[in-house]
Amino acid sequence: MTEPESTFDSAAELLGRITEQLGGRLGHVRPYGRRPRERDEEARPPMNAPTLVPPVRFEHAPALVAPTLVAVGHGSRDPRARATLGRLLDRVRELRPGLDVRLAHIELNAPLLDDALARLAAEGRDAVLVPLLLAPGHHVTHDLPAAAAAVGARVAEPLGAHPLLVEALADRLAEAGWTPRRGDGVVLASAGSRDPRSAAEIRRIAALLGERLGGVPVVPAYASAAAPTVPAAVRALEARGRRVAVASCFTAPGLFAARAAADAPWIASDPLGAHPALARLVLHRYDTARVRELATV
Repeated sequence: MTEPESTFDSAAELLGRITEQLGGRLGHVRPYGRRPRERDEEARPPMNAPTLVPPVRFEHAPALVAPTLVAVGHGSRDPRARATLGRLLDRVRELRPGLDVRLAHIELNAPLLDDALARLAAEGRDAVLVPLLLAPGHHVTHDLPAAAAAVGARVAEPLGAHPLLVEALADRLAEAGWTPRRGDGVVLASAGSRDPRSAAEIRRIAALLGERLGGVPVVPAYASAAAPTVPAAVRALEARGRRVAVASCFTAPGLFAARAAADAPWIASDPLGAHPALARLVLHRYDTARVRELATV
């Protein structure tokens, strides 16, 4: 019998808070530093006092090191993509000071995932891979687990249908000029996959976004490998007399995001990029993966 998702979410949030607080406090600790001179003088024993055995100091005690968070992007020929993901991970580091956060790519951009994992293995570091992908697909279900198994790393869930993702999507629409109006519609544009689990997850994201926008119809559409296409979804909504916006369900700029934006008859939001809510979601997926591992020990 598996634990309900809410159990792992709550545990992950608790782990995240503990890690943040511990990291902040450890930053002020000086484990083997000397005390100020005045305190040394006050603590000096009388001349005739018996000699005490000095306390043992574990000068070489191992540090408690959290696994490296390896954020895995797809990779793109668009030079903005890598820079955008770099800014996203800067936000992640700000949220979790002291956590080792690194970027890797499945293809097209360096460092490639296998190279990044080989370097971590050479450093003796454990890792949790967090896919910067929106839904299950071949990369999430095959490529990442295979790469992780080779070095004993763990793979977190993709970003997926989560309130933090929906918050980022709604904010990007607002930045693009979205103002709620009766009769509007939204096309949720994503990459697409032949894996039916991917389409199911995108439909869940679309449903959550529709609720977040006050009941506006949100139709999922895909740039490749699945139907409907973005132009087809736009035409279907326009046929119902709706003003149509395109919500870009991509983590970074690239070919698919550009095509989806070009198909927008009204406005198209920017990719999610370094949105604060997305940074929090990356950490949430990382923490949840760690909790799941502890639950199976």
